[in-house]
Order: sequence, then structure tokens, then C-alpha cells
Amino acid sequence: MRRSRRMAAAMSALAVAAGGLVSAAVIGVGPAHADHCDPAQANQTPQATQTPQRNRNRNQNQDQNQQQDQDQQGQNQDQQGQDQQGQDQNQQGQDQQGQDQNQDQGRQQGQQNGDQQQNADQQDQAPQGGGAAVLDPAQSPGADDNNGDDQAQADDPDQNAQTFRRRNRPTRTATPVPSQGQGQNGNGNGTASPTASPTATNDDDHNECADLGPFVQDFVDIRQVQPRQLDARIGRNGSRGSFVSQCGTNRNGHNNPDNFIVAPGVSNGAHHLHDYVGNLSTNGFSTDESLAAAGTTCQFGDKSTYFWPVLRDRKVDVNTEDADGNVGQVLRARSVTLQFRGNAASRVVAMPRFLRLITGDAKAATNGGANARAAWTCTGFQNRISPDKYPLCPRGSQVVRILDFPSCWDGQNTDSANHRTHVVFPGQGGACPQGTRAIPALRMTLTYSVPQGPSFAVDAFPEQKHNPVTDHADFANVMPDRLMQFVVSCINRGRRC
Repeated sequence: MRRSRRMAAAMSALAVAAGGLVSAAVIGVGPAHADHCDPAQANQTPQATQTPQRNRNRNQNQDQNQQQDQDQQGQNQDQQGQDQQGQDQNQQGQDQQGQDQNQDQGRQQGQQNGDQQQNADQQDQAPQGGGAAVLDPAQSPGADDNNGDDQAQADDPDQNAQTFRRRNRPTRTATPVPSQGQGQNGNGNGTASPTASPTATNDDDHNECADLGPFVQDFVDIRQVQPRQLDARIGRNGSRGSFVSQCGTNRNGHNNPDNFIVAPGVSNGAHHLHDYVGNLSTNGFSTDESLAAAGTTCQFGDKSTYFWPVLRDRKVDVNTEDADGNVGQVLRARSVTLQFRGNAASRVVAMPRFLRLITGDAKAATNGGANARAAWTCTGFQNRISPDKYPLCPRGSQVVRILDFPSCWDGQNTDSANHRTHVVFPGQGGACPQGTRAIPALRMTLTYSVPQGPSFAVDAFPEQKHNPVTDHADFANVMPDRLMQFVVSCINRGRRC
């Protein structure tokens, strides 16, 4: 009898130890980190605290079943000991057997109650997500969340092997859906100030990226943006024609973080990467002479330089050591349209050669929106323009950046101290202010295939937190004089060239 009780106690101790080891093994597994600096992951907690309730219930049920099996084993062993004891007692006398059986049953019942109480205590102390069972890969949350990413990038010839591996890894949280209240009246026309940082977590990667931006609040469903007219109505004396300079999409990979207009003679003067088309030599040390002597990607000998900050896929762990926080895989524009247009109220005159122009404000998030000119939209929705939100486009639609340049020249200068006063924007009706003359108005239209959800951002100065209001671009006219005269003629005669 003593031997049977010892065996039962030993089996119970082994069951407790096994359960503790399994729980410790599960607890020791660290939470999986979110993709590096992905805005869609910014407000999420580590995975260990996000286990679905159904998986926790399934783990607890499996723990209870295992404990019941172990208890049943102990009862069977006790019963075998009881039967053996009964046979010994038959040899000594029936009365003594009955008395001993009653005592053994009382002890057995007490031990059984004690084991059940111990099992209940172990279940109460086990942390959520612990137990003998780990997550079933077939039930892993978010396993299908990256299907949209594969669809968006399936035909991208520049997608490398590292990007492909990251894209086919399951996303850990669902993509947040923007609320109706974003911006003013839900149309994305909010203020230009940076959005607040999300709540920090104990995860090192989350803390590292918590203040980089952009944030989920910086995105808006394009279908929630109210339609508006971008261009002034062309009047009776206006110029209706246009000219498009074909310069490609930067397939040759001309990139640097310089800006010879705003920060001449400085390397990394922009603190963010620029895409360049047109002039092949453009960098922080460019001069009129060096630009005139260089080659070009444009047709008809247009040696002008056109550049803008790159857009990045923030789901990909690339450039993670960048001191300025510009993290992610560079997305090359699928199309680049460089269109010179007329004026709504008058004819246009030729730009002077080496004229320098900028549009937008790379520091609008901290400077305010006075010089901001960002315009974000989606293909198929170009009548819906967001000035301060990244657009979330429906599947099959591409993100569009529209960058309009000032076009009312003072008639004398090719640059100015603030790079703005020598050429200004037309008034609200489209006419140029008194004392200025209309020149061909450059409009850059860039389209991109981006990952689904709020997971992309424009390069920016670190303190701007990748706010979409900071979108901007630069241009220097290095067209041959004959080509510029042809552009002016096309516009004033109402032709599309």
C-alpha cells in the first residue's frame, strides 16, 4: 500500500515538473519584432501580448486534458495497489480487509482532492500564451496580410532578393484603417504640424522607430478626400498649350543627398536622398558651367536637372543605419511626366537659361504650411488631392505625387536669397502678380506602386518625421535656347508637344 502511494506521488511530481518546464520554455521565447520602422506596426505591442483568445483557450484545454490523463494514471496505479492489498487481506480475514479498504479509500479520496487543487493552482499561475502548446502555424495571425504587397510589387523589375524574402514573410498585425475624422472633415486637409509619436513599448525596435515617423495618422483613404479643382480655369487670353520633356525615370540610379540650389558646395546638404533625371552630372558642387558640359537623359538635348526626394517602402529593412532616419527600400517611380504648361490669364515668355526653381518646403512640418505645395493622390482619383496626408489607394491604383512649380518671373534674376522671390506662384485666379511675367509652368507628376497600407514614406530631414506635407522638388533650366523657344511656341499656340 505504501509503495502504491509513493508511486502515485512520484507520478504527480513528474507531471508538475513537466508542466513547469514546458511553460518555462514557452515563456523564454522572445516576441517577434515588427518589420523595421513600418508605420503600420508603429502602435502595435509585441506579439507575445497579442496571442488570440482562441489560441489561449486551446492551450488551456490541452493543459487540462494532460492533467486529467496524469490523474487517471495515478488513480489506476492506486487501484492496482488496492487490488493487491485486497488479495493479501483475504488471506488474513474478511473483516480486516473491509476495515483496511475503508481506510485506503479515505486516504485515496484525500490525495485525489489534493492533486486536483494543485492542478487548479498551476493553471491559475500559468501566464497567458504559456502551456504545453505553442501557436499553430496554420492559425498564425496575419498570415495573409502581405498578399496586397505581393500584388503591388509583382511586376517591379527592381525588386531584389532581399525585398522578396521580406515581402513573403507573414505580417504580424492587420493594417490599420484610417478613420473618418482624419484631417478637416475627413478629407486630409489638416494642419501641417507633425503628428504625435505613438506610445512607446518595451520592444527595442519599436522604441528605435517610435519617433521617426510617419505615423498612421499621416495617411488617408483617398476615397475620403473631397474632390477639388487643382487648376485655375483658363481665360480668354490664357495659353492652353503644353510641352512634355521625356527624361525617363532614373533607371541609371542617379541619386545623392545633395542640393546645389539650396546648399551649394555641400555634401549631404539635403540629409535625404534625391532622385535625378535629366542632367547626368548634378550634385552638391554643380555650377552653370558643369551642367552645360554634361550629358542628359532627356530628349532634344534638354540638359535641365529635375530632382525630388525618393519614396521608400518602409516594410523592408534597408538603410537601417542611416543617421537621418531615412529607412527602407527606395521605390523608383513607375512613370515621370515633366510637363510645361501655360498661364490661365496670359501668354508665356521664355525662361532664362540657368534659372533655378524650388517648390514646396522640405521643412514645412516645423516651418508651417506657408510654402508647402504637396499634392498626393491616386491614379483614377486625380480630382481628389490631399495636401498633407499620404493616400491609401484602392488595389490596382498607384500613388501619385504632383509637384507644381512657381511660374511668375521677376524678369531679371535667375535666383534669389531665399530661392523664392525671383519666381512666385500665380494668384488664385491664375494671373501673375503685377511686375512679374508668366513663364512655362513646370508640373512633375510621379506615380508609384507602393506596399498596401500605411507602409511608405518620403525621405525628409530627421526632425520633419517624414511628414507628407514636406514633399518638394527642384529644377534648373539648362535647355538650349532654341528648345526653349519651341516650348514657348507650343504653349502659346495651344499645341500639345
